Amino acid sequence: MKKRSLAALLMAAAMTLSLAACGGAGAPAASSSAPAASSAAEEPAESAHFSVAALKGPTAMGLVKLMEENDARTAALLSSESRPEESGDAPAALKSQNVYSFTLAASPDEVTPKLIQGELDMACVPANLAAVLYGKTEGQVEVLAVNTLGVLYIVENGNAVQSLADLKGMTVAASGKGSTPEYALRYLLEQNGVDPDRDVTIDWKSEHSECVAALASGAASVALLPQPFVTVAQSKLEGLRVALDLTEEWDRLDNGSGLITGVIVARRDAVEKNPSAVEAFLQDYAASVDWVNANTAAAAELIGSYGIVDAAVAEKALPACNIVCLTGEEMHQRLSGYLSVLYEQNPQAVGGTLPEDDFYFSA
Repeated sequence: MKKRSLAALLMAAAMTLSLAACGGAGAPAASSSAPAASSAAEEPAESAHFSVAALKGPTAMGLVKLMEENDARTAALLSSESRPEESGDAPAALKSQNVYSFTLAASPDEVTPKLIQGELDMACVPANLAAVLYGKTEGQVEVLAVNTLGVLYIVENGNAVQSLADLKGMTVAASGKGSTPEYALRYLLEQNGVDPDRDVTIDWKSEHSECVAALASGAASVALLPQPFVTVAQSKLEGLRVALDLTEEWDRLDNGSGLITGVIVARRDAVEKNPSAVEAFLQDYAASVDWVNANTAAAAELIGSYGIVDAAVAEKALPACNIVCLTGEEMHQRLSGYLSVLYEQNPQAVGGTLPEDDFYFSA
């Protein structure tokens, strides 16, 4: 018997797994923020084959368990196809209605053209880029979930910084001028009574590594860094401490919004073609996030094996990467509030206008 193409096998997997679901196979447990699972009396969700891209870094970390299970399921299918006498039900942990093709990229520039052109169904991207894509495609991109909250931290060689107000009169090494790190820092300083233009000197560097070098040389004692660069810097600089978690500082404002790094978006036509399969993806994704957050060491090994972040760095950084799967109203409230803050800082940060309500996927 001739082997079928991988695409055909993936679709066969979708059909097989959908039939297995009809037979009562259990789906992965969803997190509290994921859409509720269908009741037994309802029709099972349709299956689909989704092409998904993610960026190497925190926004891809929550996907690794789903990636591993999907790879194992595909391998099992290929094996049963070549040896039909050994075919049978896939392992229980791998029974899911959807099949996925995952791509890891180094930068958003590698992902956005493929998403716009229809080569990708979904992508994990920076939160503000999602809003830009919504405007650029005239609403043909929507956001499914928040996958990463803030990953920005104020680090210090010393013990002088206990609050944002303590940054008055100091110099802070930072990178990301003209982008979300600058807007987030300026907003938080302003909300804490610190004028970012007069009360503090922000020494803008072109890369995070330059901030680490400035700390190492003594040219700077305070810096703004994201994870996992914080963990990398602490491994090189003895005594470097995390002074402030900007996600916590944002949450203290208690204004209903949140500091958000990444989201997962989808092409609207892919969603409208099979919304129940999209909901099933969110359940798969939420289960993967739950597993990653509950199994740091094992998750770090997977993250390293997929080349997302070095395993040793990932194990130390994971607890501070704020990996989540926020959907529905909570996603809408937090993300819309965050995008509004960016818009006030610089409208072009979100593409010139704020997205309409149809930007936010609702199950």
